[in-house]
Amino acid sequence: MTTPSAPALALPVVDEALARRLSARLEVVEEMLVGHTRARTAYVSEAAGHLMRAGGRRFRPLLVLLAAEAGDTPDADEVLAAACVVELTHVASLYHDDVMDEAAMRRGADTANARWDNHVAILTGDYLFGKSSEVTAQLGPEAVLIQSRTFTELVEGQILETVEPGPDEDPLEHYLEVVAGKTGSLIATSAEYGAMFGGASAEVRTALRGYGEIVGAAFQLSDDIVDIASESTESGKTPGTDLREGVPTLPVLMARASTDPADARLHELLDADLTDDTLRAEALDLLRKHPAMDEARAYVVAESERAKALLGVLEPGPVRTALESFADIVASRTS
Repeated sequence: MTTPSAPALALPVVDEALARRLSARLEVVEEMLVGHTRARTAYVSEAAGHLMRAGGRRFRPLLVLLAAEAGDTPDADEVLAAACVVELTHVASLYHDDVMDEAAMRRGADTANARWDNHVAILTGDYLFGKSSEVTAQLGPEAVLIQSRTFTELVEGQILETVEPGPDEDPLEHYLEVVAGKTGSLIATSAEYGAMFGGASAEVRTALRGYGEIVGAAFQLSDDIVDIASESTESGKTPGTDLREGVPTLPVLMARASTDPADARLHELLDADLTDDTLRAEALDLLRKHPAMDEARAYVVAESERAKALLGVLEPGPVRTALESFADIVASRTS
């Protein structure tokens, strides 16, 4: 069998020795993930490994490995196992996401629901959640508790995404809760697991969990801005995809909150069916000129700075620099 190679590092690690060490460890994680998707039957193995083979940045396991470098035992076997836990959980959630979104493509490949059907996709996601739980159990009761809480937050975020905010609820706050649950929770756990099993202090562990939660959510919010601000040739994603699909995003919700009479046409468009190319292009044009875009950018920059501030408990060095640089990238990709 060909040994899987690790993807290019998804975090800005400029220290060459650290980058080599992380790349080597990530290759081991990649091999372990292949093993975890291997079932007793070829059919289940094929379905379980489908999205794993499609690739991905492996950002979450990499964050586990990097956070572990802040402790005294970064090479512990438990660090590798924890890296597998978060990626198995993430990929499992993608199978379910694709069913809910009726998506046909993921990472350049057919989704499981498109290749097989919804039943297979849902059950495969369940299978991978089970595998994740199996590995977590080997890490001890504290790891199980953290993973259980993370799973609860992830699913709660997914559920909240399917419902409208209540009459007395701020739509923006509702959306931020969705993002915190769906995205921030697992990235927070990735950073905490790394610190925990890497032997970092309780202070560092708490700080890195907070960093992961904030920067993870901020990355999703920066995606919201990129979806509107970028040209397709820049981002690789067709501008206005979220508008077309009716997905609420940070700049759209901020624009909706405007009471300026001059925004009447934009509000009208945001309430319309934006699968129409002409209407969507008009909405994009108005949004790009709207103060909500700068407001959204300022929010993401502030969140990135808040995440960086938590890193003050780390010793100056390549690990802290890499984490700070990632927060800077999250902020700068919206400009």
